[in-house]
Amino acid sequence: MRTRRSLLQWIAAGMILIASFLAILQLTRYSRVRANFPTGLKIAGIPVGGLNYELASDRLVKVYMSPIEMEYGENRIQVRPATLGFELRLQNMLAAADKQRTGESFWSGFWKYLWNRPVTSKDIPLQSHFDKNRLQAYLETEIASRYNEFAEPPMPAPGESYFYPGKQGTAINYSTTIDRIIQTLNSPDNRTVKLDVIQSSAAKPGVDLLDIMLKSIIDESLFDGWVELYMKDLQTGTVLHFTHSKTAEEDLPVDIAYSAWSTIKIPVLLTAFKYLQEPYDPVVLAQIEEMVEQSDNESTDFIGRTVIEQNLGPLRVSEDMDLLGLENTFWSGFFALGSPLLIEFTTPANQNKNYDTDPDRFAQTTPQDLGLLLEEIYYCAKDYGGAIPLAFDGEITQYECELMVGYLAKNRIAVFLQGGVPPEIQVAHKHGWAVEYKDGYMHTMGDAGIFYTPGGDYIISVFIFHPVQAIFDVVNPLVTGLSSAVYNYFNLE
Repeated sequence: MRTRRSLLQWIAAGMILIASFLAILQLTRYSRVRANFPTGLKIAGIPVGGLNYELASDRLVKVYMSPIEMEYGENRIQVRPATLGFELRLQNMLAAADKQRTGESFWSGFWKYLWNRPVTSKDIPLQSHFDKNRLQAYLETEIASRYNEFAEPPMPAPGESYFYPGKQGTAINYSTTIDRIIQTLNSPDNRTVKLDVIQSSAAKPGVDLLDIMLKSIIDESLFDGWVELYMKDLQTGTVLHFTHSKTAEEDLPVDIAYSAWSTIKIPVLLTAFKYLQEPYDPVVLAQIEEMVEQSDNESTDFIGRTVIEQNLGPLRVSEDMDLLGLENTFWSGFFALGSPLLIEFTTPANQNKNYDTDPDRFAQTTPQDLGLLLEEIYYCAKDYGGAIPLAFDGEITQYECELMVGYLAKNRIAVFLQGGVPPEIQVAHKHGWAVEYKDGYMHTMGDAGIFYTPGGDYIISVFIFHPVQAIFDVVNPLVTGLSSAVYNYFNLE
């Protein structure tokens, strides 16, 4: 009996010894496991379960501090995050993870370990810091300076009316690009970022370049007289005004007096509507159309005598021009042969004897005067603005200004200014030239119009003079080329 009890005691002691050994073994294993991060734990999206402090740190550094790749078009650039001012708050994240590892009591964790129960863990979010100023500085000095392309503006072809096409440039959109880079630096798996590259266009060439272009066209032409041109951008108010001759060493003065010829019909048109009232007489409207569209002198005299004033119609037109401040424009006698000169007009322009075109005593003007008159008609027709409503105390209505533009637009001759633009472009203009009685030659030709184009509305008023003879076949391609150049300038692609 005693022997049996001893055997049981030995067995029990052995069992206790074995249990103690197994417990010590499990405790040892658990201690090793507890020294590492819990299974399934992620720091900044990187699995670190089963890793100790040092190994987890190495893994995070390898992922987040590895170079990212930037894509600028077809170019690929690799750069280290530290270069971009990116800092990984490694110690903060590991400390938070370590707190999870040590936050549960030893024996509670050991019990879960024995029963193979998962240890509770919560993923640690990424903690990092960015220096956006440093990031933008890198983009500007290392990327933009190497890969941005400067836009090139359209440039005029020497002596021609067209422009060489410009070239679009490229530039980094810094705001969007920086946001994308930060997202990439914060990502453990997407380490490629496409930079936001935008297209850039060069500023439109200045009017000084157009000035050079127009004078170059004159220099390359066969015409060796002088050309006075007035141009106004009706959107910005920019004015270009010069008198140029290929034979002169420098530009001539502007505001030279020229024979108005049929361009005087623009002032006549304005004054006629000052006197007309609705409902309009169809006969009168037909005569106005003949005056403008066919440049008919008899119709002009009819309007002057019937609508304006029987004997002094031309003077009333001149008075209206003076009322608008156009002191160099007048009409002093009807067109019909034998009509008397009603008054001898003296103007600032025709008193300049150094540049004398021997202008017609019956009708004179300057490119600027006609340009300013068309500008007033334009604004009156557009929104009843400008000087016409005030100067004529409402006697000329917006609708009547619209009618004026419509009549001028019917003057479709496909030469001179209108010949320089596409046929679908509306040009409200009036041209004028005539053979002079003194020698049977043409010396002065003019054209002035409002241009309505997709790239903006503008006015051109141009007069040419040659002391010997102005040959139409020489002057026409010159004026057409000047008009084409201005149109191309306003409608650059």
